[in-house]
Amino acid sequence: MSQTIDKVKEALSNLEIITDPNQITKLSLDYYHFSPILQQQLQDKRGDIVIRPTTEEEIVQVAQTCVKYKVPLTVRGAGTGNYGQCIPLEGGVILDMTKMNQILWLEQGVACVEPGVKMAAFDKLARQTGWELRMAPSTYRSATIGGFIGGGSVGMGSITYGQLRDRGNLQALRVITLEDEPCLIELRGDEVQKVNHAYGTNGIITQLEIPLAPTYPWAEIIVIFDDFMQAARFGQGLGESDGIVKKLITVHAAPICRYLHQLKDYLPENKHAAIVMVSEYDLEAFRDLVYEYNGEISYFKTAEEASHRTSLLEYTWNHTTLHARSVDPTITYLQTFYFTLDKVEHFYEHFGDEVMIHLEFIKFQGKVIPAGLQLFHFTTEERVNEIIRYHEENGAGIANPHTYLLEGGGRKTIDSPQLNFKKEVDPYGLMNPGKMKINN
Repeated sequence: MSQTIDKVKEALSNLEIITDPNQITKLSLDYYHFSPILQQQLQDKRGDIVIRPTTEEEIVQVAQTCVKYKVPLTVRGAGTGNYGQCIPLEGGVILDMTKMNQILWLEQGVACVEPGVKMAAFDKLARQTGWELRMAPSTYRSATIGGFIGGGSVGMGSITYGQLRDRGNLQALRVITLEDEPCLIELRGDEVQKVNHAYGTNGIITQLEIPLAPTYPWAEIIVIFDDFMQAARFGQGLGESDGIVKKLITVHAAPICRYLHQLKDYLPENKHAAIVMVSEYDLEAFRDLVYEYNGEISYFKTAEEASHRTSLLEYTWNHTTLHARSVDPTITYLQTFYFTLDKVEHFYEHFGDEVMIHLEFIKFQGKVIPAGLQLFHFTTEERVNEIIRYHEENGAGIANPHTYLLEGGGRKTIDSPQLNFKKEVDPYGLMNPGKMKINN
């Protein structure tokens, strides 16, 4: 491979190429270590070189060169994924897209961006026009829009807008293929699903048209409860309160709260907590809801006050796992669709503190449901699989974060449109090889 990589470097000598081993190591990895199983499988995986393009023309040059020398190519954003989405299994070229970071246009309710645009930076500009991103992960400050589309699925905002794959949440994409003569293809409407959440296996995304949401002054609030299921019912009730505009509904069982050290003044021992973002315009109705469910507001910041502090977003979604692992590295997690509160209660009672429940309420097929990112102490791979199996046998859906296979996570089946599109745009199977069960 080394002689081939030398030829690639020579052919692309006009581009920014990183060859420093320490930088290559850093840019080969993501947060895969959240899973001890993936840590064993992926810890030694590295690319051979990193290339940072700035234009579509440069990407075409990279694509053509990789095809000529049959070198694997793995696309990378900020590397904030958790399942090795951007980790190269077979070496080759890492295409770091962070310098393609231009907002090409921003109009009423829609924007066109390059994939390397950071989500928080985009929102800072978009909010000046009354708009913001519909959803974002807890890695919002550093994550790129292209990376979220390629490797993400839900996040802050999903309580209103559902999942990324829901029709309307992505309007159009431009992708460059890995054929002998690379092509630039535009996908619109339902065709974007050929590339959406495909781990960069189906073409190099160079532009995205994304729909936006009206921006609100988001108050950030913690509500505490004596009873976990009462906190969960509050989360469901807030999600179903159509007259209260919200952006985030998180519920942590008490054992999780002890890992959120920065919030210790607002999370008394043995209390369960809801972390929410709601519109300041709806606070009177929100306080009535808190009263109805016997909650107590322990933390409240207006949007203006919250803008000068660490956002509560960083104690939700998978940042909760990050905080817990900083205290106890043996902790790992699951990703679950509970669908109903009855199932939440069943698993809460069945596992007790072994599986600490962290709920995120989202819109799923038009309904508000509890999803989760439960925490537990890793013991063996067999025990992880037992926990997953028990959930699935009792009606929960598991998006397994302990596999790097695209089909092994949430979908469990091969996506035929994506697979067929891969055969068309990547006939040699060079794009992020090994992440799909069938590459060619």
